[in-house]
Amino acid sequence: MNRTSFPASMIAVFAVALVAACGKVAPPEPYGALPTPQQIEWQKMEMNMFTHFGPNTFTGREWGLGNEAEDIFNPTGLDCGQWASIAKASGFKGIIITAKHHDGFCLWPNPVSMHTVAQSPWKDGKGDVLKELSEACSKEGLKFGVYISPWDRYDPHYGTPEYNDVYVKTLESALGNYGEVFEQWFDGANGEGPNGKKQVYDWPLFHETVRRLQPGAIMFSDVGPGCRWVGNESGVAGRTNWSTLNSKGFTPGAGAPPSRNLNSGDMGGECWHPAETDVSIRPGWFWRESENDKVKSVKQLVGIYYTSVGRNSLLLLNVPPDTTGRINPVDSVRLLEFKGALDEIFKENLADRAKASATDSWGRGYGAKNILDGNYDSYWAAAKDAVSSTVTFDLDGEKTFNRVLLQEYIPLGQRVKAFTVEAEGPDGTWKEIASETTIGYKRIVLTDKVTTGKVRITVKESLAPALINGFGLYLDKITE
Repeated sequence: MNRTSFPASMIAVFAVALVAACGKVAPPEPYGALPTPQQIEWQKMEMNMFTHFGPNTFTGREWGLGNEAEDIFNPTGLDCGQWASIAKASGFKGIIITAKHHDGFCLWPNPVSMHTVAQSPWKDGKGDVLKELSEACSKEGLKFGVYISPWDRYDPHYGTPEYNDVYVKTLESALGNYGEVFEQWFDGANGEGPNGKKQVYDWPLFHETVRRLQPGAIMFSDVGPGCRWVGNESGVAGRTNWSTLNSKGFTPGAGAPPSRNLNSGDMGGECWHPAETDVSIRPGWFWRESENDKVKSVKQLVGIYYTSVGRNSLLLLNVPPDTTGRINPVDSVRLLEFKGALDEIFKENLADRAKASATDSWGRGYGAKNILDGNYDSYWAAAKDAVSSTVTFDLDGEKTFNRVLLQEYIPLGQRVKAFTVEAEGPDGTWKEIASETTIGYKRIVLTDKVTTGKVRITVKESLAPALINGFGLYLDKITE
């Protein structure tokens, strides 16, 4: 045996001995499908901005026809720096832009298309929106992502085998020249091209291309493989929301799983495909002047936050620039008001000085106090054979709240199937104030206003020992 090599069995023995020497038991085993490190970091972003921009901005259409003249695209004051500064100030961590929508028009000089900014009068055909936005995101510390629709109502190759190669070259151009791309957004739309035919998409080839060019990028579609569509465009993830999905045999678009499965995931699903909730701040996805008075209210946006981020999903909020190429003041003011509301609601965790105790635990090093230490990778673990486990939080005096936040340690899998929240009354009896199902990365439970000195969480059902790494109590005076 090589003097520097050891068999796996011996390494395991050394590991157990080291854990024992430190006085901490070995951690729980992972359960089921697991997220990649990139998926975990993606989920931690919580909120990103979607930006629909292109010929439709100037025509007022939602889906372009593909025959729009290139000279229609001519923003008079495009300012991606403004988009990025507003996004950062509003609490978003990244921006995803519609680099190519169904009409086929490309917001960068795509060398395999004659329907791009290079053929437009904007900046005399020398402009590049992807370059400007990627640089603006980098300056503001935001991540940069792209939406590139496979459907193309302009390209003459669409509907033929040759188009898949054209689309791959399009991906190579967009993903290979603008630095790191954190998310590649694949729309499942598959309509007719200029020849009246539909395309048979080569999804394995498309996925391989993204992995080759941007190995860390999360790929979005109805069936992932990085994250999944939530099944609606109204901003509502399932009240039960598993990050796992049985996606084999399904494809994006017409071949997608039923909407109810996309909305709630599949308990014990074979793949880790967390939900992304895409919704627009306006009724439409592209800017229209007629919708300037229809921008969602602060109360609506906070409600969407609760039904997306608060239900184990990531929120992708669309904010479309207007014909000048800037985010309209109506939208930007509303975004800042939205951020202010969230800051006000979550400025004080009323459980900050609480003490936690549990009916059971996995062992030394996995006690209930870990839930409150602010370390994402520190968690309480229920005992291996526990059927039902309860964690009690002594709040250091009476507190009034109406929002309960819980986090599950998802690097080892999603486990909790059902839990309850109870508050202790003045006479020492416990009253149930909420009964819910899944937790996942983050769960925000809305309750009536409660005043109490003690709260307890009971995990009623779990697929494996529960792992909880976050808890908070907050008072929302804005949407109550």
